[in-house]
Amino acid sequence: MNLVWVCLALIAHFGLRLSAYNRLNSLGWPRRAIKRIEKLMFLETWVTPAVIGIVWARSFRSMAEGSFVWDDLPLAVLAYGVLCLILGGMLFVLWLLWRPIFGVQHAMVTRVNRVERASREDIEQFARTPKCRRAARIPGNQFLDLAIENIDIPLARLPRELDGYRIAHLSDIHLTGDLDPAYMARVINRALEFRPEMFALTGDIVDAQECVAWLAEMFSAARANDGSFFILGNHDTRVAEPSEVRRQMAAGGWTDVGGCCRRTRLRGIDVTLCGNEWPWFERPSPTEIIAIEEAMDAQLKICLSHSPDQYDWARRHQFDLLLCGHTHGGQGRLPLAGPILSPSWHGTRWASGDFYRAPTTMHVSRGLGGVHLLRIHCRPELSLLTLRAT
Repeated sequence: MNLVWVCLALIAHFGLRLSAYNRLNSLGWPRRAIKRIEKLMFLETWVTPAVIGIVWARSFRSMAEGSFVWDDLPLAVLAYGVLCLILGGMLFVLWLLWRPIFGVQHAMVTRVNRVERASREDIEQFARTPKCRRAARIPGNQFLDLAIENIDIPLARLPRELDGYRIAHLSDIHLTGDLDPAYMARVINRALEFRPEMFALTGDIVDAQECVAWLAEMFSAARANDGSFFILGNHDTRVAEPSEVRRQMAAGGWTDVGGCCRRTRLRGIDVTLCGNEWPWFERPSPTEIIAIEEAMDAQLKICLSHSPDQYDWARRHQFDLLLCGHTHGGQGRLPLAGPILSPSWHGTRWASGDFYRAPTTMHVSRGLGGVHLLRIHCRPELSLLTLRAT
């Protein structure tokens, strides 16, 4: 039994470091600082149990032989083990509660999922680099398998005139140069088949400087009657000048709503449309939101946010619909358990899917790309949303 407690403490040790990693990557700190902390964390994660195991190896051997007594270990090691068990146990309960299989706080949506699996011809067409071609050959890797998700989302305060309104939601494009622009052309063509009335792009558009010049031509085809709107995400800070990303997207016919609120009309209905890029860029101030509301009789409020961590902010400001990305669905998902990695202050709670906490319904896309060309049980997602009145 003593050995069981040690194993549980060791598992909790690793679980706590994983939890800290998720939350570290939700912060708006400079990337260089986060990467340095990650390296130190990775080193400490393995060094701490290794040092304890080596220094007190005799005690652990006696534990396996059944002759161990707890007094053989120093108080500091015992205290650390107990702390891991307590904190790890608390986090495990919360982690278990938010597993997708239980559907806690999930919105009651209707999904029809169609998957376009990458063929050998697709790999030859889309993979620009040897790295990308090698990744595509990894068994079980789904990073080129496109999941086209048709989702009916009920909104409690949706005006009847907007029942059936169609939004094509794109997120986390991550142009690194590994994939040919033809890949996004295919995604946009699939979105256009849906006949969207609006396009929405929720950040992380480009990672490599060379790809900034692609933007205007790449996204110019994504046109909708009511407009195409975008914000930036944390990866868009990695290029030399994020403002150039905004200019190129505008040249492609897209409207930048990052950090501001706009008045728009959808099917003749006044709508407030805002963009929240916090904590990497700006989000609308309460004063700006109030000013927009006072200047119009908005019957619906929509927010584009890169991170789902802005859910509580959206609820405080009474948004009806929040569209997010950033978490990639965890990049990989375990059967039943779902994701364990998610760059969010809330861990994997909102890694992907549809959620409702009054008055806001939130849709979190798994995104379309990634710096890491690896997805396990977590296909890229093109979200085709249809709003429904309840």
